[in-house]
Amino acid sequence: MQKLLKQYGMMMRHDLMVSICCITYNQERFIGQAIESFMMQQTDFQFEIVIGNDCSKDGTAAVVESFIEKYPGKIRMLTNEKNVGCHHNMINTLKVCKGKYIALCEGDDYWTDPNKLQKQVDFLENNPEYIICCHYTKVVDTDNNTLYVNPKPSPLVHTYYDLLTGKQEETKTATVLYHNVPEVHQLFQKPWYFACFAGDKMLKLYATFNTGLSIYVMPEVMSCYRNHVDGIWSMIKVESRMEMMISDFNLIIKHFSYPAFQKKKLLLLYVKRYILFELARFRIRKAYDTVKYLL
Repeated sequence: MQKLLKQYGMMMRHDLMVSICCITYNQERFIGQAIESFMMQQTDFQFEIVIGNDCSKDGTAAVVESFIEKYPGKIRMLTNEKNVGCHHNMINTLKVCKGKYIALCEGDDYWTDPNKLQKQVDFLENNPEYIICCHYTKVVDTDNNTLYVNPKPSPLVHTYYDLLTGKQEETKTATVLYHNVPEVHQLFQKPWYFACFAGDKMLKLYATFNTGLSIYVMPEVMSCYRNHVDGIWSMIKVESRMEMMISDFNLIIKHFSYPAFQKKKLLLLYVKRYILFELARFRIRKAYDTVKYLL
């Protein structure tokens, strides 16, 4: 795969190095800060900003239009005629991204380092054993007050098998930069993808699975993840979130390949994190089926 990435990079060599893919829905309060954080990037290459607006009902579109006028030729907005949901919105937006690399950031998050893109591109250009580059992020509230930040960032490497067993520290969506290659986007051809809840997790998992490459996490805080009541994931009730995580876990064990030793780790993960939740709700048959599948 490393050889293929080099060949693909030679074929795709052009001025447009990065496409920033930003999906948004009813984020009038925050989308401006996200766009400003994109525009402050200092790079020695060209990048584009593609915003997928999923038929927002508030003033999101107007805010984006104001930035399109302010930065002519730099920003494109795709607007769905009806709400299609985050998965389809993401896919539709990615389809028009032409950069060698894709940088992700949802409309309610933002970047904090003007050299973020340059650092990540430089790393991936020089380290072909990685398919994705991430970095540390700060969790903030609606007023940008810090809720959490790792005080001592250190380099991290996540392999496919790490991700498979739930290890994905410091890889939030706003930190992701990845190679724009078919081997990653083939995920969107899988019917089961549209049944998952954590689409970003599936993207990272599938990218490492289908390429054999890893994720590198730079030891720098370069973005903010916002916790707020309208967030897609951050403010979901604990019980509902657990339901979603169990559903995604079952999709993963049924649609990804792994050796016997990894199956045991997945079983231990299920027993440690999820089985008591299932049994407390008298879903004995469901728990039995999952355990049986992993035995």
